[in-house]
Amino acid sequence: MAQNTPTPQPQLQSSAPHAADSHDRIRVHGARENNLKDVSIELPKRRLTVFTGVSGSGKSSLVFGTIAAESQRLINETYSAFVQGLMPTQARPEVDVLDGLTTAIIVDQQRMGSDPRSTVGTATDANAMLRILFSRLGQPHIGPPSAYSFNTASVKGSGSITVEGGNKKAVEATFSRTGGMCTRCEGRGTVSDIDLTQLYDDSKSIAEGAFTIPGWKSDNWWTVRTYAESGFLDPHKPIVKYTEQEMQDFLYREATKVKAGDATLTYEGLIPKLHKSILSKDRASMQPHIREFVDRAVTFTTCPECDGTRLSEGARSSKIKQISIADACTMEIRDLAQWVRSLDEPSVAPLLTVLQQTLDSFVEIGLGYLSLDRPSGTLSGGEAQRVKMIRHLGSALTDVTYVFDEPTIGLHPHDIQRMNNLLLRLRDKGNTVLVVEHKPEAIAIADHVVDLGPGAGTAGGTVCFEGTLEGLRASGTVTGRHLDDRAALKDSVREPTGALEIRGATSHNLRHVDVDIPLGVLTVITGVAGSGKSSLIHASIPAGEGVISIDQSPIRGSRRSNPATYTALLDPIRKAFAKANGVKPALFSANSEGACPTCNGAGVIFTDLGMMAGVATTCEDCEGKRFQASVLEYHLGGRDISEVLAMSVTEAEGFFAAGEARIPAAHKILERLADVGLGYLSLGQPLTTLSGGERQRLKLATHMSEKGGVYVLDEPTTGLHLADVEQLLGLLDRLVESGKSVIVIEHHQAVMAHADWIIDLGPGAGHDGGRVVFEGTPADLVAARSTLTGEHLADYVGG
Repeated sequence: MAQNTPTPQPQLQSSAPHAADSHDRIRVHGARENNLKDVSIELPKRRLTVFTGVSGSGKSSLVFGTIAAESQRLINETYSAFVQGLMPTQARPEVDVLDGLTTAIIVDQQRMGSDPRSTVGTATDANAMLRILFSRLGQPHIGPPSAYSFNTASVKGSGSITVEGGNKKAVEATFSRTGGMCTRCEGRGTVSDIDLTQLYDDSKSIAEGAFTIPGWKSDNWWTVRTYAESGFLDPHKPIVKYTEQEMQDFLYREATKVKAGDATLTYEGLIPKLHKSILSKDRASMQPHIREFVDRAVTFTTCPECDGTRLSEGARSSKIKQISIADACTMEIRDLAQWVRSLDEPSVAPLLTVLQQTLDSFVEIGLGYLSLDRPSGTLSGGEAQRVKMIRHLGSALTDVTYVFDEPTIGLHPHDIQRMNNLLLRLRDKGNTVLVVEHKPEAIAIADHVVDLGPGAGTAGGTVCFEGTLEGLRASGTVTGRHLDDRAALKDSVREPTGALEIRGATSHNLRHVDVDIPLGVLTVITGVAGSGKSSLIHASIPAGEGVISIDQSPIRGSRRSNPATYTALLDPIRKAFAKANGVKPALFSANSEGACPTCNGAGVIFTDLGMMAGVATTCEDCEGKRFQASVLEYHLGGRDISEVLAMSVTEAEGFFAAGEARIPAAHKILERLADVGLGYLSLGQPLTTLSGGERQRLKLATHMSEKGGVYVLDEPTTGLHLADVEQLLGLLDRLVESGKSVIVIEHHQAVMAHADWIIDLGPGAGHDGGRVVFEGTPADLVAARSTLTGEHLADYVGG
């Protein structure tokens, strides 16, 4: 029998390196996106690079706005012109040269879709695989995978079709599709009960303005005028005097075409119309005034037909080992992983293997406490980012650039090591990993560190240091100096003035928690991710306690929105300009009468180039100032309105403090913006260019003027540089000293050390959490070392 001899390998002719191996760096030259000042830098490929610097120093502009944005734009250009026409256009970043780019995959903190039917399971491949599994193994068998989907309705139809051929003939046809959607709640899991008294004043007629729904104006064809001109109702008759048929038509009539003058309109009863236009949207995505109306007018209750599972009776009746797909989706993912592991069925072995790997990835990434039926809109930014990571962990792709935005957000110190291991795994597969981060524990694993600064806004945008962690520590930059900062425990803590009593809290995983949250002091709620912190604070604090909650939900606004408009700072400024010049305040609004007619107050003109990326060019008429030339002739304190909007918060604070431009109302708002560390922002900077941390602090500055006595902050250190944490602690102290009670959900040890009182939840996540494992002062927690938080805090303060 012939022996297999190895095929001889060709001998290299010389020891010279291969040309392909020379492309080992990403080269950026002349980057000027946002505040970057001609940044030129070379980043090693297949290494983990961490970008640091104070908030607003230009990290995101370099990593996301330049490197990742150009990579994605170039990939889009490889598609056909037809496909590009269907995709969002992306302008080329402001940079001279970008060389050595690889495919960029962005894993950011954008909240996941808040559609009521979007869940953790639908946002990943887990639900799709479970549906296939149940369609193959479930007993009784009820149909294909769609029969187990709460997004698919059952459909039946019959009739005749004409077959085109030599002889046309009609053929009887029937069609049916089995879906898993609950018919009562249409796959949402909740049903709504509407308080009609909040929709209209029945003592008035439609013509007299009976509707009390936000935005329903009498001249709007889509809303009020459709009812007035439909012919079904008398617009001059008070609603209370409607007959039974008129009331049925008014409230519940199905969509019907009606003639109104020369127009044809669709008339629909008030209840179905509200369901489609407002109630089909997720509450979290609504504008504040709409949310307030919905909270007042609508009561949401668990669907009595499907018991909140969203699924039809058929889907719930089909089971594998006494477990239905509804049961599987309500399990914690770590328990579901164990159940899937127990299934031994050769006919679906490949499917079980892939499903097992997906569920294990959830557990490995620290999200084993979630369930697949958890609405995706309720995930925090950090949780959403980690869910997005799951699809990449098992990917066979290599030589990809992964871009992360503060992946340690929302993680307890205990969990950060796990996240670090995942980042290193991605790197070790041969990928380039770029991470924007502030936490020293995450910076510590970097192969290469890039520190931007030295300051924020116009004072930043330059590379202050690049090299190793040891080099950063010795560099003398702001980050280097603060890398080893440690907040000390307080010598003495404040005495509470009262307490917020929470009794028998059972929201989500809380186990009948009884706890008193002290008032008049700084209280920190901590515990591992998923231990029940948000459930305790956001879902259990009694209503009507004067609570002002400042969470991490995104600010709604367009590129026309800026800090001046968002904080209402522009209102007193416009009035002062109008008074000083004897004209109307509307002239000093770029969204109203004063807007440049050429660019409509945008400052730039967008040119759609069809199949190519659209281009934004500075408006030549107003030179980007957004106002008509005649408006810029009006001055206050020697400055026109465009010059005021170009000022930084710090500069404007001095400008409006004295002299002709003294405006106390504006000065007070600017003081609050400076207090939260946003002194470097320009008043007219578009909100769309702000980082997550900047947006949260902008919300904090806005809420500081409100009258509430209890402030609830959700991880206010998000996006904060080590040097800025000290300023935040000072702000929290000032709030408490002004008579407020401050409750902070936080993982940062500096905030824990600075607290007057700590409530630690745990001991684990999900069903392993939901209990108060410690209440007391930070010093007592360090001394006891009885919890994971206590151990990490003790290590941090050197206790």
